[in-house]
Amino acid sequence: MTPVPPHGSAAAAGHEPAAEGPAEANPALADKFQGPAPHPAAVEPAGAGPGAPDQEPTAHRHLAHTWQEARQLAFDCAAPIPAAPVALRGALGRKLSADVEALADMPHYASSAMDGWAVNGSGPWILAEPGQRLAPHQASPIATGGLIPPGAKAVLRSESGTIAPDEDGLPVLRLAGAAKPGEPRNGEHIRKAAEEAAAGDVLITGGTVLNPAHLALAALAGYDTLPVLGKPLVRLVYTGSEVVTAGVPQPGQVRDTFGPQLADVVEMLGGISAGETKIGDSYDEWLTALEDTDPAQDAPGPLPGAAAEPLPADVVITTGGTGRSGTDHLRRSVAELGGRLLIDGIAMRPGHPAVLAELPDGRFIIGLPGNPLAAMMALSTIGAPLLAALGHGSLPPVTEVPCGAMIEPDPGRTRLMPFRLVYGMASPAQHAGPGMMRGLASADGVLVVPPHGVQLGEPVPAFALPWGRPLPDLAAPKDKPAPKRAARKSAGTGGPVDWSALLG
Repeated sequence: MTPVPPHGSAAAAGHEPAAEGPAEANPALADKFQGPAPHPAAVEPAGAGPGAPDQEPTAHRHLAHTWQEARQLAFDCAAPIPAAPVALRGALGRKLSADVEALADMPHYASSAMDGWAVNGSGPWILAEPGQRLAPHQASPIATGGLIPPGAKAVLRSESGTIAPDEDGLPVLRLAGAAKPGEPRNGEHIRKAAEEAAAGDVLITGGTVLNPAHLALAALAGYDTLPVLGKPLVRLVYTGSEVVTAGVPQPGQVRDTFGPQLADVVEMLGGISAGETKIGDSYDEWLTALEDTDPAQDAPGPLPGAAAEPLPADVVITTGGTGRSGTDHLRRSVAELGGRLLIDGIAMRPGHPAVLAELPDGRFIIGLPGNPLAAMMALSTIGAPLLAALGHGSLPPVTEVPCGAMIEPDPGRTRLMPFRLVYGMASPAQHAGPGMMRGLASADGVLVVPPHGVQLGEPVPAFALPWGRPLPDLAAPKDKPAPKRAARKSAGTGGPVDWSALLG
């Protein structure tokens, strides 16, 4: 993981290092993705210009994907994961791929709705052994949910009966003082077989998003698993020997900002977190982490709904290692494993050096920059569309909001800016450098500022945060006829006066 630089550095200002483009890294991509040509403006590496240190040779510059191209490619490159059965405890929030039908009558036997006695005929009743066929004027004890014995006509509630000796001293069941007139009536307090559903009835229709009551109903019907649409399993690889997980970091160290939240964000985006791995900065560690197809050793318990054999991840998300320093080994590791780069750099900031790759075994690799805000913007750009495509979803929506500030042009690059809604207008947040999180923590959404900038009040594309509310479309409606003004009456005369001409 590349250390987070001071906020005054080039990286903290959003000028991240350029990366080799997917066309140069793998010419075969041009055959698979027939999208628009990459944006020609993002050819300057970070810090390019007279006197810029460590400038890459011109031959290694590339044409990064535009923001729109990158998110569309991330969505188009993946096919939905096929439907499969999952255990009930892993099915919450999943979408059914087929109807769930009653396997048998529900309930499949007549049972008691009360604690008391199963009885045949009127009392007093002679007591019989539980479970045996009841003759007229016989009764046997029964509990709620108990099987109604043959011959029983009703259930007498425990509070409505009492056992007392008859003339011969034998125990008999009689009505107690709390019994209601006419109790028990035939069929009273008996849950009939098939009362809830008959065998073959549809209990839950396909396409339903399962809630806890659905799972209980499925269990009641005898199901152990349910068929649901596929969702991507995501393994997280955190990198960086300088990263600490507790306390205030010392100079040269950075605090782990991914561990406390990234797995939860993956869940919000429609993935299933399948474990985490922490590695240092060596190439061997990188290669081993990407080679491993089993859930991480430190995964928090078995994956809900998983099969007996652990399943490999569909997506691996790495943090850091997407730059060009000596500790950035993502691209080399992908090449060593026979993979190909689908996206290698995006003409945006923050988050420019994001990477999307595919390995020969079908796994996708999402390489996020090491700076926390840059990583979240990259995840929103390529991670959210990829997880949506794998999980049978649609491309995350982008709406328009009126901008509450004038934003200067930045030719060749889309800028992603967290914003707050203030009086119905999107005000760009402060503290929104690539290594900052304060602005995003209080944001209502993210502006997608085009390279040519935005004027005050102009509608600008925006998207919601995974943990936030959907954004209202606050932009002025286009081509909508103006509402007709109602005629007003003069205060001096009783007749109608049309003031519309004066009002314009």
